[in-house]
Amino acid sequence: MSQPEFTTVFLVFLRKGPNWTAESTPELEQLQAAHRAHLRALRQSGKIRILGPLLDNGDIRGVSLFRVPSLEEARALAEADPAVIAGRLVIEIHPWMVDQTTLLER
Repeated sequence: MSQPEFTTVFLVFLRKGPNWTAESTPELEQLQAAHRAHLRALRQSGKIRILGPLLDNGDIRGVSLFRVPSLEEARALAEADPAVIAGRLVIEIHPWMVDQTTLLER
């Protein structure tokens, strides 16, 4: 059995931000659509390997797995999310060393 080869990825948690509200308004629906479009573009570019919301209604609203060369790039991409810019969400990033054979390939 060969030794696994490891790579670093970045686990990004999206948490409720200072401007979080559960209220539904047309403005928040537009912001949510922009948030989803941002994540979809990152997914399509291959920079995000897996993503999705959490369903327990807790402080952490979603999780993404970024596969980019650096923490700085992961942070810049996550901070460019319209919901983060608006303060609806805040990011928490953790570098994570994983066996690269466990990564989802596309």
